[in-house]
Amino acid sequence: MPEISVLSVASECWPLIKTGGLADVVGALPAAVEPHGVAMTPFIPGYPAVMKALGRKRAIHKYESLLGSPARIVSARHEDRPILVLDAPAYFDRDGGPYSDAMGRDWLDNGLRFAAFARAAADLAAGQAGAKPFDILHAHDWQAGLTPAYLVYATPGEHRPKTVMTIHNMAFQGYFGRDFFPRLSLPQTAFSIEGVEYHGGVGFLKAGVGLADAITTVSPGYAEEIRTPQFGMGLEGLIVGRQDRLSGIVNGIDPAIWNPAADAALAATFTAETLTKRTVNKRAVEKAFALEPGDGPLFVVVSRLTWQKGMDVLIEVIDHLVGLGGRLALLGTGDAAIEAGLHAAAGRHPGRVAIRTAYDEALSHLMQGGGDAILIPSRFEPCGLTQLYGLAYGCVPVVARTGGLADTIVDANLAAVSADAATGILFAPVSYEGLAHAIARAVRLHGDAETWQRIQKRGMAADYSWARSGKTYAQLYARLKEQA
Repeated sequence: MPEISVLSVASECWPLIKTGGLADVVGALPAAVEPHGVAMTPFIPGYPAVMKALGRKRAIHKYESLLGSPARIVSARHEDRPILVLDAPAYFDRDGGPYSDAMGRDWLDNGLRFAAFARAAADLAAGQAGAKPFDILHAHDWQAGLTPAYLVYATPGEHRPKTVMTIHNMAFQGYFGRDFFPRLSLPQTAFSIEGVEYHGGVGFLKAGVGLADAITTVSPGYAEEIRTPQFGMGLEGLIVGRQDRLSGIVNGIDPAIWNPAADAALAATFTAETLTKRTVNKRAVEKAFALEPGDGPLFVVVSRLTWQKGMDVLIEVIDHLVGLGGRLALLGTGDAAIEAGLHAAAGRHPGRVAIRTAYDEALSHLMQGGGDAILIPSRFEPCGLTQLYGLAYGCVPVVARTGGLADTIVDANLAAVSADAATGILFAPVSYEGLAHAIARAVRLHGDAETWQRIQKRGMAADYSWARSGKTYAQLYARLKEQA
């Protein structure tokens, strides 16, 4: 099988840098497509954590001025795979997160930072920055959205790779005002409705969606939803106009990382045949959150604490959850008002509700391994990975009927339970009534130990590894290469 070379351009890549599911996807894709004749190389910014984690680095290209600041592209290997990094200290060597400072405030120069990143990615893909040209450039989310624009408008030469733009979350689009355009070193022709212009300014994601040869999003359901005003976030018209290039490919999870039979973060490893061992993890979660131990249902939440994730509705339902005999352990950070509301609920129900506002990867594994059910009341969810982790760990997902959540969970209605097909609980709408009813269903089902265990085992038997999705991406790359 002839090899297809792909440059994967993203602002995050697990395990080097992560704020959410994007990093997991970018980190897992190279191994997922490799069996299908695809050689994928990630290209990411040189944040301090990335530069520190990489050992030997070799500079392959140097910029005296990359949109105004010196930079270089370095090549390295991580976990025996190649990776390319934009080492641009003026843009990325700073304390804080990839997109915001230690106080959670967006970096004021985010537009310039990721425009420079996209400029360098286009040079790399076209073979003009010290590497051989790539067959395909795969851009992820708004931070890489200008890459197709630089290839179309500002990358001379004979080779122009085919481009894929993946939308992980339409809500984050990267919009900057008209006065930002002159800083991009793009020709004036790029500032048009066919190019980067969007509502009088510059739209990063809009540019990528409008100029890419193929558009993907992270579930078939979300691919349908973003054609509508409710989910399209203003870009639905563009999406509909290019729907012949749009496909939805469900994300996978890496069984080498998310495997309850071998997960070092668990107090006790287990399989579908040894589910009783989950009790050890349940006790460990209770201890970690100072919850009263018990056999009643332990609900867990691992989430960003935002309106999108339905956390405001969760606050309203917590008293109901406790009244039904449930307990809640929550891990996450986000909006200050939501955090305050959750802490207030924990104050009302000591020993029954506990909140930890932090990011803790190991603890999230333990919660999946010890929680009875994981609550995901998202108003929209392009794919979601948390519910897939729940399936793998026998932590029954209770999820809103939207996007990738609806694509990956089979509701425990009477017919599905009777057919031994149920894997979780779906509900709509995302409201007090909808979530409260779903929690009540979960409590009732949990009280029937035999039925609950069947739901757990069916979820654990589901295959949401990258095998199928990796093949689908490889087929997309092959079709695009044939068109070159």
